[in-house]
Amino acid sequence: MKHRQTGSSQELSAIKTGISVRSGRRIDKGERPKQKSHDWKTREDPFEAVWESELEPLLENQPGLTGITLWDYLDEKYPGQYPEKRLRTLQRRVKHWRATRGPDNEVIFRQSMPAGHQGLSDFTHPNTAITLAGEPFEHLLYQFRLAHSGWRHVHIVQGGESYSALADGLQSALHTLGGAPKEHRTDSLSAAYVNNAEKQRLTDDYAALCRHYGMTPTTNNLGVSHENGAIEAPHGSLKRRIDQAIKLRGSNDFANLRAYREFIERIVSKLNRRCQGRLADEQLSLSALPAHRFIDYTELSVKVTTSSSISVKRGLYTVPSRLIGETIKVHLYHDRLVCYAGQTQVVTLPRVYPKHPTGRARCINYHHIIHSLAAKPQAFRFSQFRDDILPSGDYRQLWAIADQQFTPQDACKWIVTVLRIAYDYDCESLLAAELLQQARRTALPDLKALQTRYLKNAAPPDIPIRQHAIDEYDQLLSGQWKTREVACG
Repeated sequence: MKHRQTGSSQELSAIKTGISVRSGRRIDKGERPKQKSHDWKTREDPFEAVWESELEPLLENQPGLTGITLWDYLDEKYPGQYPEKRLRTLQRRVKHWRATRGPDNEVIFRQSMPAGHQGLSDFTHPNTAITLAGEPFEHLLYQFRLAHSGWRHVHIVQGGESYSALADGLQSALHTLGGAPKEHRTDSLSAAYVNNAEKQRLTDDYAALCRHYGMTPTTNNLGVSHENGAIEAPHGSLKRRIDQAIKLRGSNDFANLRAYREFIERIVSKLNRRCQGRLADEQLSLSALPAHRFIDYTELSVKVTTSSSISVKRGLYTVPSRLIGETIKVHLYHDRLVCYAGQTQVVTLPRVYPKHPTGRARCINYHHIIHSLAAKPQAFRFSQFRDDILPSGDYRQLWAIADQQFTPQDACKWIVTVLRIAYDYDCESLLAAELLQQARRTALPDLKALQTRYLKNAAPPDIPIRQHAIDEYDQLLSGQWKTREVACG
């Protein structure tokens, strides 16, 4: 046919191809000889001796056995009789047995969910490692998705799959959406808690959250992921989009959490453009939202230690020293702690998580303790929190230089004075950069030069001093001090 298409005659094409002219004529007409089917074996069955007697009984007893497992069995029992080149033949025999005589497979019933009926929630790990200002950022992505329209909302979660993370992400999604579906489906949340008492509490809190929004809580059967397929599959598309966007951006490092959150929101917004028509129809079937959000935190009561610190969930946090000795209430979210003295909010702290399950994390803010530290600067050197008190890598460099340049006592006074100046004048970054630049040129300024340059105190006011007579002091001791002189004194 190739020769015919280039213009050769039928006879010439047949000769060039090496076939008869008659065969060439049949090919030209599109006629093909029919292949005769046969029902006999063309070669000897290599497993005839063991298939019915040994392999079939094994498959009937354990249908999940694979071809390579059966081949290993034969190779051990009959060494050298069944070489590896027969493995593919055995695998085909097993596949054919399953299709003709094996057990029934589970049938997946595709669902067509009505508008406004079901929303799904799940957590997932991003495929790409993310850093914030060069530091690794361990986190999860919470995703909420409507089963009918495919609209989704993604929330960045710090920590594990806790109730506070679920409640915060779910409520953010519903308020962005402007309504709530009739049913909310998740997988098991028991992984977020370690004992039965907390697991029961989680169940109560989650049920109350769903009642608040008029949703019926449901869960898929444990280990049956396809029952949550309307959210599991979108995890893959979301993570692929993030991976591609990171490659296009050229960096997985973000200046701060806000920049990373805006990056995720842009990706989700593009994904949601595809379902705007279906979403408009689905929003007509959603229930109205209540006036207020439901509680999305865990409440704890903790006492502030004499070190001006509190311990919460394997994390140590400093608080303002005026709270020492007080028992404060802590509203524990997945990303922050909001602390109250009575009904008054006193401080908000970023939540920290240990790097290892059995470890502890610290959130030390020198702002909370600097005035006490300035009164006794020598406590800095051997403080358990010394490296955590220093707010950045620049300050750790300054401490290393000061510790070499000055005596141990002066080095402690020097670094504490620098921290006090940074706090009082709100110049943390600028001050560190200026001092490091000076250290590279010459050396760090000594303590006196530092105080002269940065602590510009105003001249004290001229207060007139009245000198009392000695006999007036005698009258004070004897209790005869006159009311008139007390008033003027």
